[in-house]
Amino acid sequence: MGDIAAFREGLLEAIPSLRAFAVSLVKSSDRADDLVQETLVKAWDKQKSFQPGTNLKAWLFTILRNEFYSQMRKRGREVQDSDGVMTARLAIHPNQDSSLDLDDFKRALATLPEDQREAIVLIGASGFSYEEAAEICDCAVGTIKSRVSRARSRLQEILGVSGETEYGPDGISAQVTNSSAVA
Repeated sequence: MGDIAAFREGLLEAIPSLRAFAVSLVKSSDRADDLVQETLVKAWDKQKSFQPGTNLKAWLFTILRNEFYSQMRKRGREVQDSDGVMTARLAIHPNQDSSLDLDDFKRALATLPEDQREAIVLIGASGFSYEEAAEICDCAVGTIKSRVSRARSRLQEILGVSGETEYGPDGISAQVTNSSAVA
């Protein structure tokens, strides 16, 4: 019990010196008080690692200095955004709906005849031109166009989609993310 009381007393005695050192580092009394408080909390948590008979004040100053540099490194990675403009630009559509949509699309794609599936994947997903897809499939360009058209129609039918506006985020999500991107 005596060791804990002595340790506590040593912490209390060091506070004015710690505060003065903290103010010299951060140039703000509020931030200095926070830094001292964080130092005291860490010291209290780690008091078992302190070797009695050594210099408690030096140990505390080391903790304070290390905490200061840790905070500086952290602040160096942070972006100042007090008015929220940058945060508003980070708005994204929720991805759970798109993940479910993709699963539905994969199932629908799997039901297409092989020639239609091949044609729509070459044109829609792989980015080949109709001419290139026709060459790959060893058929006429018109045949590829026909297969892609039939595949699109069948996919729309299976998925219950009637137009482009039914793809992607719902209307409410689109409004939220689009309006915040404009802000």
